Amino acid sequence: MASPTFGTVLTAMVTPFGDDGAVDFDTAAAVARHLVDSGSDGIVVAGSTGEGTALSDDEKMNLFACVAEAVSVPVLAGSTSSDTTRSVILTGRVVETGVAGVLATTPAYARPSQAGIAGHLGAIAESTALPVMLYDIPSRTGRKIAATTTIELVRRYANIRALKDASGDLPGAAHVKAVLGGDLDLYSGDDSLLLAFLAIGATGIVSVAAHWAGPEFASIVASAAKGDWVTARELNERLARSCAFESTESAPNPIPAKAAMRSLGFPVGQCRWPLGPIGSDVDATAASVIAELRAARG
Repeated sequence: MASPTFGTVLTAMVTPFGDDGAVDFDTAAAVARHLVDSGSDGIVVAGSTGEGTALSDDEKMNLFACVAEAVSVPVLAGSTSSDTTRSVILTGRVVETGVAGVLATTPAYARPSQAGIAGHLGAIAESTALPVMLYDIPSRTGRKIAATTTIELVRRYANIRALKDASGDLPGAAHVKAVLGGDLDLYSGDDSLLLAFLAIGATGIVSVAAHWAGPEFASIVASAAKGDWVTARELNERLARSCAFESTESAPNPIPAKAAMRSLGFPVGQCRWPLGPIGSDVDATAASVIAELRAARG
């Protein structure tokens, strides 16, 4: 089996901010190195967990370059938005930063047809020679990439190599993987669904909780690859509280992930508006989740 383009356990990295609200590039580099040391073999920068919608284009470009320089694993640039023209321009520039690929997200708010989604994502793929990972997250964008659209895009654009599926549509994901086989690396975009995605042929995961639970995610993927589903299920159960913690109505992602990183000693700051700062109760819960996980490791 061919090696995946981007790795098997990727973390959608938080973006650290200093007390002045500016991007803290030194801490970003430190967080990236921590993620690799903890089991991630790929990193997504300026995605939804990285507050990509709150970053300027210059901040994104500098952040891509910072993380790509800090680690030796593939770094994916969250260079797209709902504006197709802006997405094409920025994506065309990211090769300068040393990243290994691009995360292309379904356009939010516009609610285009499937033809519109295909046109948007296709234009992004055409704007770069870098490999592309499609990102399907209808809870944020309001539109799902239909299975037929994904299949069409992968067959039309040779550099579309992967799909991060956060739609929760397992039958649809299984159909896409069955049709495309080795032409597409499928990733779970939901930590709680990793086992199910591995069972239908997924390569791995793009995770949030891997900020603090990277070893568990790496071991689940490795165990499933060996056919050791007993170990994979045991580790998955160990992560139940982390998966429940990582996003709630009162503290949506990435607020809990930033609290977890603060608990681990990384000064990542608070989120920018519209997410904004959060009370100390989330930090206390983060510390408890991490302590419980460490105790389970023995």
